[in-house]
Amino acid sequence: MAKFSINGERLLANLDRFAAIGATEKGGVNRQALTGLDREARRLLAKLAMDRGFSVFQDPVANLFIRRSGRDETLPPLLIGSHLDSQPAGGRFDGALGTLSAFEVLETLEDFGIETERPVEVVAFTNEEGCRFAPGCMGSMAFASRTIPQDWLKLLATDNGADFAGELSATLESLPEATMRDLGFPVFAYIEVHIEQGPSLEKQGVPIGIVTGIQGTRWLEVSITGQTAHAGTTALIYRRDPFHAAVNALGSLFPAMMPADPAARFTVGRIALQPGAVNAIPQTAIFTIDIRHPSSETLDAMENKTRAVTQAAAKDQNCEATITQIFDMPPANFPEDILKMLDSAAQERGFVTQRMLSGAFHDALFMNRVAPSAMIFVPCRDGLSHNEAEYVEPEHSIAGCNMLLASVLQVLA
Repeated sequence: MAKFSINGERLLANLDRFAAIGATEKGGVNRQALTGLDREARRLLAKLAMDRGFSVFQDPVANLFIRRSGRDETLPPLLIGSHLDSQPAGGRFDGALGTLSAFEVLETLEDFGIETERPVEVVAFTNEEGCRFAPGCMGSMAFASRTIPQDWLKLLATDNGADFAGELSATLESLPEATMRDLGFPVFAYIEVHIEQGPSLEKQGVPIGIVTGIQGTRWLEVSITGQTAHAGTTALIYRRDPFHAAVNALGSLFPAMMPADPAARFTVGRIALQPGAVNAIPQTAIFTIDIRHPSSETLDAMENKTRAVTQAAAKDQNCEATITQIFDMPPANFPEDILKMLDSAAQERGFVTQRMLSGAFHDALFMNRVAPSAMIFVPCRDGLSHNEAEYVEPEHSIAGCNMLLASVLQVLA
């Protein structure tokens, strides 16, 4: 098949257009999931799609689909896309670049009159970020499982206390021109473009990352209970200090985890002491631990070590520790067959690439459970993401989109 290229000016113009929806003073975007601004972005994408003659659908969790027909409409579609929602002080490329690149590919296929055997669909998944309603990746998670968990419907928004069920209904109702379809359907394959959200590609001068998989993530909540007492009158021998136990545990775990394994990640993101008086030994120390690794077996080992070390540290201070797993996201390995197609697409376009693992989870993690999936990374300045200063050079946005186009043609060949 001849080598076609996307319309770079059109892609960049659309990136600017969507960045204006929820624009912040510092050049970022605040377009959180299921808000009025999110609905505005969805309506704009639907309008652009209908102006080109594409079909527009949405499902019960408000995933938005744009379909370009193929010769055989009975075949499962190739799905490409990402998300449109952002962090409260997010950047203009996280999610939007992937969704708008996918739409640009659809437009390019239409521009050149390229017939495809099967349909190609763009998807904008609902609530990938998970900052307003947790967990993240709700849209792809519900799509893969073909169900909306009942406990989601009881969630309240972090910004204004609105309930998820009401915000979801309002979002669906805001796009009456979209045809409703069932939640989940057969998919031929899924490809997602995304900014790296790290500095590796930029530092190495590589324009395209071919993502081999997504590391697994587990969250633990640790509660160590001791005894509150006077800070000035309680000698060491009488103390049952939960924070002392927490410090000792973490002092052992930090040097034991990441230095020993470059692929491991160990993070304490939140810590609280109760009752929180400046002149009292705390009663409890509660903190979270985020562990990540591409191997499920290693995740097991990391969790087991965390539990053993924490329990021993608590016992040493005459305290008690309770450790609860509150989140478990198994790792994903993308199929080698589709990765080789991306390799061929890059060679065809003359792109230097680097195979790499994603440290963050994305919608592709859940789509990989129901269809062969892959991701394409592009560099972002200083590796910054979830930040208003997030930036992708125009040539890298265009390169990522052309890489997606070439990959789509390879997969459909």
